[in-house]
Amino acid sequence: MIDTPGVPLTLLAFVGVIGPLVFIHEMGHYLAGRWFGVKAEAFSIGFGNEVAGWTDARGTRWKLGWLPLGGYVRFAGDMTPASQPTAEWLALPAEERARTFQAKPVWQRAIIVAAGPFVNFLAAILILAGFAHFYGARTAPPVVGDVVQRSPAAVAGLKAGDRLIALEGRAMESFADIAQFAMLRPAETVSVTYERGGTRGSTTLAIGVVTEKDRFGNAYRIGRIGIASPPAEYQPVSLLEAPLVGARQVGDIVRGTLDTLGQIITGRRSVDELGGPIRIAKVSGEQMSLGWPAFIGLIALVSINLGFINLLPVPMLDGGHLLFYAIEAVRRRPVSIAVQEWAFRGGMAAILALMILVTFNDLGAFGLWRGIAGLIG
Repeated sequence: MIDTPGVPLTLLAFVGVIGPLVFIHEMGHYLAGRWFGVKAEAFSIGFGNEVAGWTDARGTRWKLGWLPLGGYVRFAGDMTPASQPTAEWLALPAEERARTFQAKPVWQRAIIVAAGPFVNFLAAILILAGFAHFYGARTAPPVVGDVVQRSPAAVAGLKAGDRLIALEGRAMESFADIAQFAMLRPAETVSVTYERGGTRGSTTLAIGVVTEKDRFGNAYRIGRIGIASPPAEYQPVSLLEAPLVGARQVGDIVRGTLDTLGQIITGRRSVDELGGPIRIAKVSGEQMSLGWPAFIGLIALVSINLGFINLLPVPMLDGGHLLFYAIEAVRRRPVSIAVQEWAFRGGMAAILALMILVTFNDLGAFGLWRGIAGLIG
């Protein structure tokens, strides 16, 4: 029987994931802007018409929009999609213009823009550091504990006790590295460097494919090589060590995200696996129904992905702004407004196309297209 968390819990969980993460992302921009003396005209959680809000003593309008799928901070002087000054900006009094975004040097603008994704990564590090401190860290060396008969590892000639040094040239520092590497590469053939009895050897291994379903009926196509872990230990993690453990885990997740993105771009992984807000809502409800540790772990994962996506060099995203600032720093002058306007229009078109694709995928994950095909048939 498939467990379903229900629509009310799903909506509550979705707001509980997206709302705080968007808030801290935008708060990163806001605080960095205040640090450099930039006036914030508006701080919005959600897009569209204002549902509720207030104006603080600094003149910032804090508000909630009716569409809770993001947010923004609008700084004084940030008057065009390309964040370029206009005649309106030039007409401002000198004292007021000095407090605008565009009056700041490029390095300060870059820090303000980068602060949003940075805070998302920092939040994930703190969450994972908390898990490491309170639950300890599971450690196991990259050693083959046992080999499943007729498995890909057995066919490749691996034996119990072999220490895997590298897979496809990537160093393996723990058994978890092996499991993650294989999981993300179903049906791929990779090179293996191992150590047996003090002697190094190499072989090739065709990673197997396994389709697993969770209690909610979600199917996952993952890679397996057919080896068991050696005995693992849970080691306590001190408060000083915990942030380092959290940062290392965030780095591993980002590397896995890059691997997955590369596989989608090269066609080794289907674009059907891309998901959007609807799928995030579905997973949020499922994880909340499993308990607070699972739900908080999901928040950390979504925070990492939010930070990562925003750093992609796509106009309209933070990474697109940072790309133009880098060019400005090298050229000693900004890219022309016309070029930036066209780039940002292209970025907007790309983002809209991606949103349509992931929404199509999300509805398919809910079985909508199968249901329509059944009705037509």
